[in-house]
Amino acid sequence: MLTANNLGFSRGNHKLFENLSFSINEGELLLVSGSNGSGKTSLLRLLCGISTPDEGEILWNGAEIRDLGEDYYRVMTYLGHLGGIKDDLTAIENLRISCALAGNEIDEGQAKEALGRIGLVGREMLPAKVLSQGQRRRVALARLLVTHTKVWILDEPLTALDVTAVDMIRQLLEHNLSKGGLVVMTTHQEMEISAVTSQHLVLS
Repeated sequence: MLTANNLGFSRGNHKLFENLSFSINEGELLLVSGSNGSGKTSLLRLLCGISTPDEGEILWNGAEIRDLGEDYYRVMTYLGHLGGIKDDLTAIENLRISCALAGNEIDEGQAKEALGRIGLVGREMLPAKVLSQGQRRRVALARLLVTHTKVWILDEPLTALDVTAVDMIRQLLEHNLSKGGLVVMTTHQEMEISAVTSQHLVLS
C-alpha cells in the first residue's frame, strides 16, 4: 500500500497543496489531474522520493519511503514528463542506461526486443536527436516492458503517442495492475483502464 498523509508542498512562496491524503492498494490506479501549475508533477516527484514534502509523510507498506531508501526504489519505476532521453545516445543506449540507473541492467538484446515491441523496429541504433517526439517517448516508455517493479509513477506517459502506442501503454498498465501493481499517473488524454479500483485526484 502506498499512502500519503497530510502532505503539504510549496514552490517558492506559493503553496501548491496542503493536508493532502490518500491510499492506493494493490491493483489500484490513481489518476492525478489539475490545471497547469497545480502541482501534479510536484506530487509525483514526492511519491518517488525525488522531492521532500514540507509537511506530512509518504509510506510504503507502513514505512516512510525515505527510511526505506533502496528497498522502496527497487519496487518503484518513475517516468518523468521529459523522459530523460539523451540526444547523442542511441535508442538502445538510452534504454540500457536508464534501466541501469534504476538498478535493472539489461543487455543489448533485451533492449532491442523491448524497443521493437514498442514500435521502434529499425530505429534502435539511431541517435535520439533524429527521432520524433513520439519515438523519443516510446524509448522512455520501453522501460515498462523490461521493469519488474510493482509501483509505476508516470507523468503524462501518453504525450506525443499515436493511437496504436496509446493502446499498447493501456495494455501494459492493465497487465501491471492485474498482477497486483499500483499505478499513479497524470494524463490529459482520456483512456479507459481496467483496474480493481480507480481513484481520481484533482489538484486545484
